[in-house]
Amino acid sequence: MTYDQSALPDVTGLSVGIIGGTGPQGRGLAYRFARAGQRVLVGSRSTERGRHAAEDLREMPGVGPDVVDGGDNAFAAGADVVIVAVPWEGHSGIVAELAPLLTGGKIVVDCVNPLGFDKQGPYPLRVEEGSAAEQAAALLPEARVCAAFHHVSAVLLADPEVDAVDLDVLVLGDDRDATLQVQALAARINGMRGVFAGRLRNAGQIEAFTANLIAINKRYKAHAGIRVTDL
Repeated sequence: MTYDQSALPDVTGLSVGIIGGTGPQGRGLAYRFARAGQRVLVGSRSTERGRHAAEDLREMPGVGPDVVDGGDNAFAAGADVVIVAVPWEGHSGIVAELAPLLTGGKIVVDCVNPLGFDKQGPYPLRVEEGSAAEQAAALLPEARVCAAFHHVSAVLLADPEVDAVDLDVLVLGDDRDATLQVQALAARINGMRGVFAGRLRNAGQIEAFTANLIAINKRYKAHAGIRVTDL
């Protein structure tokens, strides 16, 4: 079975909420989805910061005037699909706080990488549940949690001069419909493919691989991503 983007569901009408949408990764994803015409809700711990980020995004090239709104993280949690893009240090607290809002089978996409840094560079941290995504799933029993968007450069996402972000987004999850919708959302961003990469129990190694990509980017002064061959 080869990759067939035309077989993915139509997600053009879905809104995307970004928890932590004022950070580099969240803001970059918000820009790319807005540039693709997706409805975007930018969330932050501060309502004012979320609204200010949305105002800035509406002024960026390729973004329509009525595509982006901003508020606090609870505001962003009201979207059809919610992406968690917060620092690892605050991950469990923020997810647990929003749990009452992330129910009813809502799709939640975790893109958090639990990494530590020392003088030798980045390294993966041990997570009791196995991964950040599995921690989110444990805290959100009424949501459909997927893992995706771990290996996307925030610099490329936020650069309006970059037309296509050429890479594959590895999507993991236990709910087939949810993973298909996340794959389709990834494919909404010019240059990206959303590729199913297994069940959520395998998310730990995907998150950890980000440390290797950081090392590659540092050595070669690049913004490397992943492409899956023969697909």
